[in-house]
Amino acid sequence: MNGDGMGVQAPAVRSGDPYEALAALEDAVPGLRALRRGTAGRVDWAVVERGLGTALPGDFKLLAESYPPLLFGDFLSFWTPAAGAEEAWVKATVEEREDVADLLDIEDLGGVLAVYPAPGGLLVWGGSNQGDTFMWTTTGTGPEEWKVTVGSHHGDWWHYDAGAVQFTADLISGALRPWGLPRVRPEAVAVSGGTGGEA
Repeated sequence: MNGDGMGVQAPAVRSGDPYEALAALEDAVPGLRALRRGTAGRVDWAVVERGLGTALPGDFKLLAESYPPLLFGDFLSFWTPAAGAEEAWVKATVEEREDVADLLDIEDLGGVLAVYPAPGGLLVWGGSNQGDTFMWTTTGTGPEEWKVTVGSHHGDWWHYDAGAVQFTADLISGALRPWGLPRVRPEAVAVSGGTGGEA
């Protein structure tokens, strides 16, 4: 437990290198590399980050540039922006704030967690087709220090002290305990969209 009373897990080693985190995800999902873009996507991160009011973690940006929007194990979706749809993605991500605030109220967590742009607030990066929400807790000196916060539809809320890409690799490989989540099969498919907000 930490100061907010929620459970915390941490990897043996937190990856500080976006390329290392992405390689771990590719190792955890054997068919993933086949979905990699031929040329890197050209997301206009200045538009995205200006719209959100914050920089975003390097592993998330590398994933968005390297791959189309992905669905892992017919369960977990990364909500990544696509080139040309940056403003729509920002709008959808900002709209998720209200849903997160509602979740905090339902789970009676409003006293210990807040929604971004509040200091240290939660910012959504993905979700599941079962109603689970995957967020960053935006604490620390910058986005490379953000940790993942899981809000499962079963009411299990917990932190994983790593970035979103490492969290997904560790969830799929079994390196973390999936509190309130199912085991995720090591497979991925590309999905249409990329504006966020829907699995």
